[in-house]
Amino acid sequence: MRESVQAEVMMSFLVSEELSFRIPVELRYETCDPYAVRLTFHLPGDAPVTWAFGRELLIDGVGRPCGEGDVRVSPVDPESLGDVLIRLQVGCDQALFRSSTAPLVAFLDRTDKLVPLGQEGSLADFDAHLDEALDRILAEEQSAG
Repeated sequence: MRESVQAEVMMSFLVSEELSFRIPVELRYETCDPYAVRLTFHLPGDAPVTWAFGRELLIDGVGRPCGEGDVRVSPVDPESLGDVLIRLQVGCDQALFRSSTAPLVAFLDRTDKLVPLGQEGSLADFDAHLDEALDRILAEEQSAG
């Protein structure tokens, strides 16, 4: 069984209304973290930056505005489904990216073939890692308190 799905998509980094530039963005989905997708932005002159967020947020955001807080995804025009905006925010700083919908949908379709939406919890390895992480967190809390 394949363990991951990858794709590279060209997105526009919207610096302002007057300035934008195209950058490559690597999309990655792994069965070891079946609820998340990772987007690695390759900004000119900077080290790559990776954001991880819910796969379902990206799926829903293609068709309607979704997300609150640090990550928001929405179609530019819900009637045409031509492009998607991805807004990432840390504190007062934010970055806005625009992507064609088609390559995102193709990537998400491949993730669904690997792990169908709603079947993420059926992966035994994920449940084991989650249980280990929860046990570690509880142990740390008990030793601190």
